[in-house]
Amino acid sequence: MSDLSRAERDACPLCRGVATVGFLARPSVPVHQNLLYERRSAARSAVRGALDMRVCTVCGFVFNASFDPGLLEYGSRYVNSQQLSPAFSEHVDELVRRLATTPEVATGDIVEIGCGTGSFLALLLEQPGVSARAVGFDPSYVGPDGAFGGRLRFERDFYDASNAVAADAAICRHVIEHVAMPVELIRAIGSTATRERPLRLFLETPCVEWILRHGVAWDFFYEHCSLFCAESLGVALRRGDFGNVRVDHVFGGQYLWSEACTANAGTAAGTVDTAGGNNLVALVEAFGARADVARLRAHMAGLAGDGPTMVWGAGAKGSTFCDLVDPAGSHVAAVVDLNPAKQGRYIAGTGHEIVSPQEAVRRGITTAVVLNPNYTTEVAELLVALGSSARVYDAMLERSCA
Repeated sequence: MSDLSRAERDACPLCRGVATVGFLARPSVPVHQNLLYERRSAARSAVRGALDMRVCTVCGFVFNASFDPGLLEYGSRYVNSQQLSPAFSEHVDELVRRLATTPEVATGDIVEIGCGTGSFLALLLEQPGVSARAVGFDPSYVGPDGAFGGRLRFERDFYDASNAVAADAAICRHVIEHVAMPVELIRAIGSTATRERPLRLFLETPCVEWILRHGVAWDFFYEHCSLFCAESLGVALRRGDFGNVRVDHVFGGQYLWSEACTANAGTAAGTVDTAGGNNLVALVEAFGARADVARLRAHMAGLAGDGPTMVWGAGAKGSTFCDLVDPAGSHVAAVVDLNPAKQGRYIAGTGHEIVSPQEAVRRGITTAVVLNPNYTTEVAELLVALGSSARVYDAMLERSCA
């Protein structure tokens, strides 16, 4: 980063435009949100970096101009699975059913970039009528080298042009937002395709337009250095030599789901959709007023005055929220997570302890702060099932839920 001029850092990594506008600066944030720690002291000493979020006024791409990938460490301590949430599992099941009806997926060769635990590929290969062979890439993967009698294998590595595998379909879910140069990754994914054997890409990533429109301050964090609206994702895919691009909003509008193919990609490869820039500039101008951290801290102090207040979810949102509103650990009694692999550990930066829902109830939780409105119903139902009368507070809407 130090070798680059300010102008070079501020230029859009997607369309190379220089008309970018900064809208969010946080000089010291934990660089990891899903890296777990065994001791509170180690968590509080986690590596930090700077957020310098900018929006391209041409294509609408949002990026961290101060991002340094050298600060990141992905490995076995990195845990980001959300599969234990009923709402998220329903979303994943819907995607799996959708993919299972696609010929390239059902009977072809599949590669998943950023496969995590491998659960998505396993669900896909279990579907009726799916006879595909698959390989998953992820440096944080922990588990057997293969499954399904050899139809599924894993590579504990990042995916790039040097290790790309020939495939009929590629799946890339919640990875591209971690990559500073997204077009390079997209080109690597399509590098094995030929005219005789085109590759179909399925890609999912957060929708920055949704984040900005709802003023979700805790949805900007270090690992997500590249954020897209529908138009800028289309630009990235076309610049990455894909065509026939389709982008949809899924998961209540929070995610973008795109499909594209290397066939006939060159016809649109040079185009830049300027609608994204026009839409995003207006949203970033209003974002600051909606994402008022001082107001959030005041709300949390008020909730904590009524008894043990706990943040629900020890993922990226929970980690970032705690770092923003309770860096000293005075208002949030603990962070609750369904994943046993996270319980008993500590989140990066603030060192808040991660506990199970059962432990939260045992400790007398009075308020569960939910950071994603998609999860309020399931959290409320679980608390009732555990015999708790704790209220559920929707941090985005800034109100308690009935």
